[in-house]
Amino acid sequence: MTQSTRWFYLTIIAITAFLLYLLSPILLPFISAALLAYLGDPLVDRLEAMKLSRTLSVIVVFLLIFAFFLPFLLFLIPLLKEQIGSLLHQLPDYIDWLVVNLQPILQDKLGLSLPALEVEQLKETFAKEWTNAGGFFKGLIRTVSHSGLIVAGWLANIILIPVITFYLLRDWDKLVAYVHDSLPRSIEGKVSQLMQESDEVLGAFLRGQMLVMLTLGVIYSIGLRLIGLEFSLLIGLFAGLLSFIPYMGLIVGILIAGITMLFQTHDITNLLWVFLVFGIAQAIEGMFLTPVLVGDRIGLHPVTVIFAVLAGGQLFGFFGILLALPVFAVIAVLLRHAHKKYKGSKIYQI
Repeated sequence: MTQSTRWFYLTIIAITAFLLYLLSPILLPFISAALLAYLGDPLVDRLEAMKLSRTLSVIVVFLLIFAFFLPFLLFLIPLLKEQIGSLLHQLPDYIDWLVVNLQPILQDKLGLSLPALEVEQLKETFAKEWTNAGGFFKGLIRTVSHSGLIVAGWLANIILIPVITFYLLRDWDKLVAYVHDSLPRSIEGKVSQLMQESDEVLGAFLRGQMLVMLTLGVIYSIGLRLIGLEFSLLIGLFAGLLSFIPYMGLIVGILIAGITMLFQTHDITNLLWVFLVFGIAQAIEGMFLTPVLVGDRIGLHPVTVIFAVLAGGQLFGFFGILLALPVFAVIAVLLRHAHKKYKGSKIYQI
């Protein structure tokens, strides 16, 4: 590769990155649709192998997704709303218990005290704003409804994502073939190899890790419910969603569930039940879920995962968080090849 060719590719990469940065506020529906299309393409390909047309296969996949998620959301959303409302309703009592038990410790150990005025103001705020289970959601809807642009943006995304997903999924194979055909012949073989390895990594993460997150969320929720913990569904799903960062879901879940158990029972020995639930879930993940659904193909160190999420959020907001791990997974593939090439170079041999 000549120096002018290298500068050409570097310029293209720089321009692309700059455009992504500028356009990041409007890219969310397109990126979401691309991820959904990528996830659904293998299933569409299997239906095509059964002699269905590409368009009909996409329609069947859409109907299957709709049939699976609609009853799930209809069941889940009311439960989440009820638990969030109940949590907000009980927060003043929790604050009272925390002040009574934490105040002596702070005074004896650190010589600090909680300002009574601020505690009372905090309690009054919760009592005033969320006096019933639906208060938070009503307030949120009222706030959002005052901004027509926000409502229009949400509606546009809700409509655009399935539409863009449909067209991308229908033409996915054509798009991939077009990219391959457009590559310079001198690098087409190497780029195809890198794309294949990246596909394996992304498939392991996007398909496998999402199933792990969903399964862990269900296990956490059921386990916490069995030990009688309030807000078990809310805490379990939150911990499951955080599990894409290694050990983050486990740590945060134990902390939140443990504090809630103390508030609920005022008995520290009940924390053993919380540890038991998360310990069993962690064992199931380590022995069955991750090996079967993900395997060892991702190859991202836990510190790298945390850095990727924080860097993506800092640079591109929620859009960056959505893309952080897939992008870093591809970068990891490129770095492995670069490291292998470096080990075989004269620079390394010096």
